[in-house]
Amino acid sequence: MEIFLDCLPCMLRQVLEASRMATDKPELQEKIMEESIRILSDYKRYRCSPDIGRAMHQTVKKYTGVSDPYAMIKDRDIKAAKKVYPLLMRFLQKKQNNLYWALKIAAVGNIIDSAINNNVNIEDSIEKELEKEFSICDIDVFENKLKTAKRLLIIGDNAGETVFDKVLAEHLSQLEIIYAVRSEPIINDATIKDAYDSGLGDYTKIISTGCSAPGAIPEECNKEFLDIFNSADIVISKGQGNFEALSDYRQEEFFLLKAKCPIISQKLNVSLNDYVFKYNKKS
Repeated sequence: MEIFLDCLPCMLRQVLEASRMATDKPELQEKIMEESIRILSDYKRYRCSPDIGRAMHQTVKKYTGVSDPYAMIKDRDIKAAKKVYPLLMRFLQKKQNNLYWALKIAAVGNIIDSAINNNVNIEDSIEKELEKEFSICDIDVFENKLKTAKRLLIIGDNAGETVFDKVLAEHLSQLEIIYAVRSEPIINDATIKDAYDSGLGDYTKIISTGCSAPGAIPEECNKEFLDIFNSADIVISKGQGNFEALSDYRQEEFFLLKAKCPIISQKLNVSLNDYVFKYNKKS
């Protein structure tokens, strides 16, 4: 997906936030912002928002030496998500269409996004978010594919969200499930360590996409991921970053996310903060 002008100030805010997490030295924060502004001024050379977002966040690592500025936030979010895990399972057990609501639980995990807000109170937000229905839900296509599917690939997004994805993985445990994450820390996106910390290793095979951007850019992904991506019976792509990186790629997949910014909501033709489970078919 192309980079919109509205994305630029948002990314600059993210980098300022990350710089303050990584260092309390104003002179380093200043260098980070100056270099990030230079990157922004040349934004047309980048393929998508995850591509330029990575370049900007790498300046934080470069000047501070901190490889994972969001480490404490990710740890906090995974612990908080684990606390509400029993609530998620009770919620699912009460519902008649378990598949719909298992997907919805996974989508609700997408509220834990430090690129938008790094201070989400998971426990306070979760119950009202769970009851909201999808604005777009191509579950009929999904159910039809499940009749013959053997292998499911889930492309993960944020660290705390992995606990919510575990509910979906449990519900679809008849399938071979591969869960793909970022190759290294970027914002609060899940890495292999984060996915194992959430317990996803009990229900899925966890792999790296080979891509360090906050979205799986196909041209940068490793062979293992691409082989699975191109051969899996079903692909579920989680979150806005993966939507931005993959929505124009010629691949049959489902996008599962909350439209948390005006650009994404306009692109999907939904209202801001709507939940989406959208089938993207090869042309």
